[in-house]
Amino acid sequence: MSIESHHRSVAKALSWRILAIAITAGVAWIITGNIQFAATIGVVDSLVKLGIYYLHERVWNKLSFGRQEPPEHSI
Repeated sequence: MSIESHHRSVAKALSWRILAIAITAGVAWIITGNIQFAATIGVVDSLVKLGIYYLHERVWNKLSFGRQEPPEHSI
């Protein structure tokens, strides 16, 4: 069984946030027509969700739900 490192969780969170900030800012720009306001929404939304995603990942790594133990002997 492998354990996910803190660095891996941070890298996953950052890559997801880069994609998500573009989506959020794009939708906000379409709705408001204001690029500065849309960028602000995208950045603030991403900062909040980045921290929550990291915490979510770390909590899930502590849970055994859905994990299977590796076999004692393998060929």
